[in-house]
Amino acid sequence: MKIVIPGGSGQVGRVLARYFHAKGDEVTVLSRTNRREPWLVVPWDGHTLDRWTTVIDGADVVINLAGRSVNCRYTAANRSSILLSRVESTKAIGRAIAQASQPPRIWLQASTATIYAHRYDAPNDERTGVLGGTEEGVPHAWRFSIDVATAWERTLNEAETPNTRKVLLRLAMAMIPDRGGTFDTLLRLVRFGLGGKVGDGRQYVSWIHDLDFIHAIQWLIDHEEFTGPVNLSAPHPLPFSEFQKELRGAWGIAFGLPATAWMVEIGTMLLRTESELVLKSRRVVPARLLQSGFQFEFPTWPEAARDLCRRWREGHQKAA
Repeated sequence: MKIVIPGGSGQVGRVLARYFHAKGDEVTVLSRTNRREPWLVVPWDGHTLDRWTTVIDGADVVINLAGRSVNCRYTAANRSSILLSRVESTKAIGRAIAQASQPPRIWLQASTATIYAHRYDAPNDERTGVLGGTEEGVPHAWRFSIDVATAWERTLNEAETPNTRKVLLRLAMAMIPDRGGTFDTLLRLVRFGLGGKVGDGRQYVSWIHDLDFIHAIQWLIDHEEFTGPVNLSAPHPLPFSEFQKELRGAWGIAFGLPATAWMVEIGTMLLRTESELVLKSRRVVPARLLQSGFQFEFPTWPEAARDLCRRWREGHQKAA
């Protein structure tokens, strides 16, 4: 297959590129950076239609992951950059597919599980899940991430690509044992003795092991009945306090210092990020994947945490 991954130079994109490249597919990454890779990297600006559109024409699959990281303070400039990087790149991909003489058969478009409401009472699936933005008692700043997610999804839905199947990837936290990602950050807290309860610890963590993420992407490509939103998350989200407890156990540390909500606010301000990333309750389940027969290799966090810790150690031993 010919696979095109706009925004594929980030951690999630590189995981997919490595997988498809290793299985013999023809992989092209569209990137603003000029990094050398085993696969083809084509420059683009995420907006202008130029020579990069030729790799869309004749591709089998497009997996659009483009968008500026949300791991920053939500200043006015950063908000604009986050929103425009997602909406404009999605519009550009839609225009490129629309003008292609041989359009791809499937367009997998990144979205986020953050689109669902902050809640503790019930899990959010694709059919009955409650979208966020109207919850009471949450910081007003949290509305921004909902606005971004809904604009992102609306842009895909408005793209006129009748010959291309479109799937929205409502992705939970992808746990990848490489440097610099979400798992690496959470494990660093544990290693430094800070991996205790955050806030009241009741907020749910929705996550997915990197191998299950890869296999779910392949499943969505192979199963033509999928269109619209799909939750990419493990079937068993859990409260943050339990999540951290299991991660400490997998690493071999019994205790982690807790952090109150006000400590989190101060800490995230100093780290130039937002408290929503750790305080919002994301209770998301992959109903559509499960109903289709998809089998998770790591459905629960304890076994996933043990595997990720083992691979993290092995990777750092090789790098030493």
